[in-house]
Amino acid sequence: MAKGHRSQIKRARNEQKDTRPSATLSYARVSVQKACFVLDAIRGKDVATALGIVTYNPRYASSLIKKLLESAVANAENNNGMKAGNLYVEECYANQAPTMKRIKPRAQGRAYRILKRTSHITVVLNEK
Repeated sequence: MAKGHRSQIKRARNEQKDTRPSATLSYARVSVQKACFVLDAIRGKDVATALGIVTYNPRYASSLIKKLLESAVANAENNNGMKAGNLYVEECYANQAPTMKRIKPRAQGRAYRILKRTSHITVVLNEK
């Protein structure tokens, strides 16, 4: 257990906090594998290029990631005072979220399980 008063502990924890602008989408109704196809395409790119990629990408996950990227840019401008032209996608990843389990009836009275996968998608930006 950490020593010190509660305010000292909180202050020490907040000093280690990541100050890079980011945005997170929780419980997105897309599997991690499908989201990673789009995330791999924009990782390391500047924001204007990344927005162009997700705008014209035909995958469903790209529409979700486009809104997430725009949100991260807005967070950078409003909360951190950064310019949108200097930003690039430093990190972007998708983690597995809870899976919804559904049942589909099959032949001869059998039940077939359908897994509807969800994911938590995070985009982290930084300045050049």
